Amino acid sequence: MSGISGLESSELQPSPRYLIRQPVALQWFEDGKLVKRGEDERQAGRFELFLDLLYVAILANFAESIAEHISGAQLVKYILILAPSWHVWSDLRELMNSFYNDDIVQRVFILWIMAVMVVFGNNAPLVDEDIGAMRSAVASYMIARMSSNIAHLFYSFASYHHRRQQRLWFCMSSVALCIYIPLYFESVSIRAKIAVTAISIFIEESVDIAHEVDRFAAFYIIALGEFLFWCIVGSPAAIGLNSRLLRAIWTLIIAFCLNWMYVHNDGAVKGTHPVRHSVYTAFTWVSLHLPLIASLLAGGHIAAKTASEEHLDQAQRWLLCGALGTGLICLYFIAALHKSLDVPDTLLLPKPARIIMRAINGVIIILLPLAHGLEVTAIMSIIMSLMAFCVIWENITSLMRSAKFWENWENTRYPEIRNQAASET
Repeated sequence: MSGISGLESSELQPSPRYLIRQPVALQWFEDGKLVKRGEDERQAGRFELFLDLLYVAILANFAESIAEHISGAQLVKYILILAPSWHVWSDLRELMNSFYNDDIVQRVFILWIMAVMVVFGNNAPLVDEDIGAMRSAVASYMIARMSSNIAHLFYSFASYHHRRQQRLWFCMSSVALCIYIPLYFESVSIRAKIAVTAISIFIEESVDIAHEVDRFAAFYIIALGEFLFWCIVGSPAAIGLNSRLLRAIWTLIIAFCLNWMYVHNDGAVKGTHPVRHSVYTAFTWVSLHLPLIASLLAGGHIAAKTASEEHLDQAQRWLLCGALGTGLICLYFIAALHKSLDVPDTLLLPKPARIIMRAINGVIIILLPLAHGLEVTAIMSIIMSLMAFCVIWENITSLMRSAKFWENWENTRYPEIRNQAASET
């Protein structure tokens, strides 16, 4: 292990002295200031990335379920089964970001959560068809959330830095889970179960404001994986150059542009993130991610499927365009929540003009199915062009007024050549 370049053995395995290590807080607030135990920002552990692989499969299964039977009821079910899976993933990331020590307990805990989520991922798409699937999905979700709650309670005894918050979280989250109990009973109507689930998701979202922005960015990347998965699996765009390959490449560019816009935000040189701006902007920013992720998963699945299908029916067209357009509008509101601290006239255009193309193009994409006669390649080409235009527009208008097209290259010659030239002059 120690022979691997750039990696210490301690990074690859738990401490050889202890199977179970004391959980210690990685960062906390002290006297109004954020204190970090280490200088470097913690990166996702290898076992966390292993969990992400499972979520790629779970989310692909959810997207496949709505793509097969497109209807309003299926869309509601899709959102209601996606939100719980997000909460479980978010819980685990929060725990790892706060108390990551990579010992035996944490590794087994990740495996346990993964096993429970395999049950949830298999049963959740069938909750409206069989009461057994409903009970299995609800039970696995409650077990996963309760497991994270117990872990927080356990860790609160090992470190005082987050003790009050963790114990408060344990109580509030555990009580919120009780709202799901009516879902076990067959006598409760499906409409009542939908209402119960929606209320539960809203309550859990209210107590689930994140402390680490990278959790949302990581889940966003997982959602974008849906654009790419079906472009490759089964070699749908083979052989050679063909229209299916063109649509697969357009799908790739669309996903790349969506990732670019998420990273770009509002393009300000100096600004305050919504999570750090106020409670209201933080809650709004967090809440926008559920429709954002849900829309991109559904739209990405249909977009990727165009690599193997020459025709989309009207329902698929509305799902594709409606989902991607909604995702683009969500990205507009997310960018709008960022508070720019730039002095006036710092950039070529003010913030509203820089990000407005997201909303405009989002509406255009949503309305595309009204243009009858467009073939699937034409639809994908238009969506890709609008996404690419957004990226180009935002990057150009976010340049400083003194910016130049090409930066001068300096120090391109070897030092000895530069020294020799300098001595000759």
